[in-house]
Amino acid sequence: MAKTVLTNVRAFAVGVDLTSVSNKIEITAEVEDKEATNYGSQGWKEVLGGLASAELSGEGQWEAGDPSKVDDGAWATLGGTGPWSVSANNSAAVGELAYLMNALRADYKVGEAVGEVAPWTSTAKSNWPLVRGQFAHPPGTARTATGTGTALQVGAVPLGKRVYAALHVLSVAGTTPSLTARVESSADNTFAAPTTRLTFSAATAGGGQIARTDGSAITDTWWRVAWTVTGTTPSFLFAASLGIQ
Repeated sequence: MAKTVLTNVRAFAVGVDLTSVSNKIEITAEVEDKEATNYGSQGWKEVLGGLASAELSGEGQWEAGDPSKVDDGAWATLGGTGPWSVSANNSAAVGELAYLMNALRADYKVGEAVGEVAPWTSTAKSNWPLVRGQFAHPPGTARTATGTGTALQVGAVPLGKRVYAALHVLSVAGTTPSLTARVESSADNTFAAPTTRLTFSAATAGGGQIARTDGSAITDTWWRVAWTVTGTTPSFLFAASLGIQ
């Protein structure tokens, strides 16, 4: 990706699409530096990497009155943890760069002076690692039946690393609708004999989930999201992201 002017950052907070109500999204990751200077350091400080952490901060225009709105979503998740996925100035299409993490919504602020557009600001702090991955399902494609997503060559998983996957259910319609999403892997892009690596709980309303594998090595290099949809005239809009960390 070349140098870019930020005009199309996509941000998904649990079950809310923040894209059209945000004008600033920042992600920071840091590792504590722990001093390890000793008499053999030749007069220079030595440091070791300590605990790592990540933080996402955002701000934008306040809206309320529906679970898909920023105010409703923020109040529902304040003090709780859930998935966040942010694009790198792209449309969140399958295969495009995504940053994802499981994070605590640590604060939420609303209000301004008279005459100003009502704003919001909020911060989410990581509970799991910040993962640099890819979008595995686009937010604007409605799913009304069981299916599988596009194959992505994400790579093999070394021992001690994990696959992390986030699911953001943005809207739900129909009678008794249910969406059960899963992450599958395969040795090649045919997915002739896929292996289910992660399965999300059945979703019947908007919301978000995040999951990860157990740290075992996985030799498969191809990955995709698949889903089972049930109900009468069901329809789901959802975004999904995954990566190895």
